[in-house]
Amino acid sequence: MRIVKIMLITLVLGSVGVMSLGCNSKSDTASVAQNQIVTVKRGNLSVDITGSGNLALSLTEDLAFEMAGTVEEVMVEAGDTVEKGEVLVKLDTSEWENELITLQRNLLQAQINLKNAEYNLSQAQNPVSTSGRVTSVVQIDPLDVAIKQLQVQLAQSQLEDAQKALDEAQAASPEITAPFDGFVTAVNVAGGDEVKKGTVAVTIADPNKFEVDVMVSEMDILQVKVGGAATVQANAMAGISLSAKVTHISPTATIQSGVVNYKVTFEVQSLEAVQLRDGLTVTVSIIIQERNKVLLVPNAAITYKGGKAYVQVSEDGIAEERAIQTGISNWQYTEVTSGLSEGEKVVVPQGTTTTTTSQQGQSSGVIRIPGVGR
Repeated sequence: MRIVKIMLITLVLGSVGVMSLGCNSKSDTASVAQNQIVTVKRGNLSVDITGSGNLALSLTEDLAFEMAGTVEEVMVEAGDTVEKGEVLVKLDTSEWENELITLQRNLLQAQINLKNAEYNLSQAQNPVSTSGRVTSVVQIDPLDVAIKQLQVQLAQSQLEDAQKALDEAQAASPEITAPFDGFVTAVNVAGGDEVKKGTVAVTIADPNKFEVDVMVSEMDILQVKVGGAATVQANAMAGISLSAKVTHISPTATIQSGVVNYKVTFEVQSLEAVQLRDGLTVTVSIIIQERNKVLLVPNAAITYKGGKAYVQVSEDGIAEERAIQTGISNWQYTEVTSGLSEGEKVVVPQGTTTTTTSQQGQSSGVIRIPGVGR
């Protein structure tokens, strides 16, 4: 009886083992069938740092009067569009014309003074005495010659000053003109105002040149370089991505509540078809690494064991674990440098999703991975 019992127990355990094996096999098949299968394809992958800020006009200019006077006419208002060379404000020229006459007279007098000083110096250097019909050479007085030389130098300096004052007055314009195509952001004077030289009359801006400041953390700032590429997206303009580049990195930190950041300025390349506006909230993506036409797999398809990366390669409904070598990664995809070939299929565990190329094009555009499909 003991032997029979042992045999029965062995048979029962054997049956349980067969049943269990059969159940595991059936479960694996169902699991592979239920998981998402993604084809390995080539695409472009970029790794970036993101931040937000507000657009600001980057090319603005304060236009000031080149002379003092009375404002005769203001031709523009804030918000007006202007063209390069267009007259914006004019001064009454009567005062300017009178000033030119005065300066011309001053220059003429300086020329006369120089001639007189040169003549006096010549006489001091070549003194003669005339007595009746006899002319004789007189001894030179060194002190007198030295004084006359200084008088010539002074007259020369006064002539130069007079010429410079006249040149500046003639070069100055009673009109303020637009230095480039743009629009008026501020008008500070009105007709009849008495103004001084250097008074800012109008401010204009180029509507096609913008910049944005973004705060970058101390952990990321060393990866940002002047001239580095970036993309900009306005929150109010979904689907539109603008190119940008880093133009300035603050050498000093901004510290708030113990958090260290650095201000980075970007120059935004606007598009003719896109009307950007000052103050728009934007998201900036600083590209720090980029790979083109590389093999890509979703991050969710990769598992790590002992510091090595593995994927489940699916073939004819059967999943096989395979070790791979990886390159750069972003929040969604990882570059595969070896271990997989284009066209092979990998398993993405149930409960995770991937983004196809068409879906990617409709997203924020922070990560650009064309060519990646299901």
